[in-house]
Amino acid sequence: MNMDITSRYLQFLRKSHNYTQEDLAKKLDISRQAVSKWETGTTIPDLEVLLKISKLYNVTINDILEPNIQPQRITDFEQISTIPEKELRELLKLFDIGILITALMGASPETNSLCEQLFPDVDFEMIRNNVGRVRIETVEEMQNQIMAIVNLQSLERKI
Repeated sequence: MNMDITSRYLQFLRKSHNYTQEDLAKKLDISRQAVSKWETGTTIPDLEVLLKISKLYNVTINDILEPNIQPQRITDFEQISTIPEKELRELLKLFDIGILITALMGASPETNSLCEQLFPDVDFEMIRNNVGRVRIETVEEMQNQIMAIVNLQSLERKI
């Protein structure tokens, strides 16, 4: 489970149903602060509340914890290069640099170069050496996390 994706997805679900944090809190009989903590990734709802959320939004608990974000903007990691640089930098700042560098291990030299230009203060080579070898499944998972955030942001803009 990726807390960043889960928290942003919870926020997306709330907004797509036109609820404020206060509205949702009342419907779930919890505090607004609890909703805020989920949406900032500080905590996740407990099982009882997850069940209430799943019924409210007509999604499964698994959909909440492991959202399957449908491609809205990109379908392949290499397509991050189509995102304007300023926006891409802000999106990638949401991730730990280790996640980004791991994702880049499966990317083209052009995509690696673009990311290195976006973050000139980061020593990509040193971090790559510290990360060492990783399984291709790990690289794909990191790429999928980044693509999910890009596509979720695109969904958020539509609401």
